[in-house]
Amino acid sequence: MIVVETQNRSGAEVGEGAAAEIARRVLAAEGFDDGELGIVFVAREEMQELKREHLGIDEATDVLSFPLDGRDELPQGIPRALGDVVLCPAVIGEEWRWPLVHGLLHLLGYEHGDEMEARERVYAAT
Repeated sequence: MIVVETQNRSGAEVGEGAAAEIARRVLAAEGFDDGELGIVFVAREEMQELKREHLGIDEATDVLSFPLDGRDELPQGIPRALGDVVLCPAVIGEEWRWPLVHGLLHLLGYEHGDEMEARERVYAAT
């Protein structure tokens, strides 16, 4: 079972339940049926701080991914911790689905390019 923990620290109204459902669909389509994932919506200031701290760039962005286990082989009985996707509604507005899919694919090890973009088009449209 995919366990999705959502948190909204952005102050904006967002579809946490819809975000969790999209995440489950993307992960299932990518062959994951077990694991843990966090989705966090944050304010512009927190996103800017995260990007500065982790990437050395002092600006807010739409999405950041913090991968953990990804597709790594794990010992039997160890739950898969996929990581966290952090989204900033102040940057992306109501169009958070595509950035969410983008962030999820990064958790799974995809890098920018044609393969990732093709998957984004399929998953963000569902």
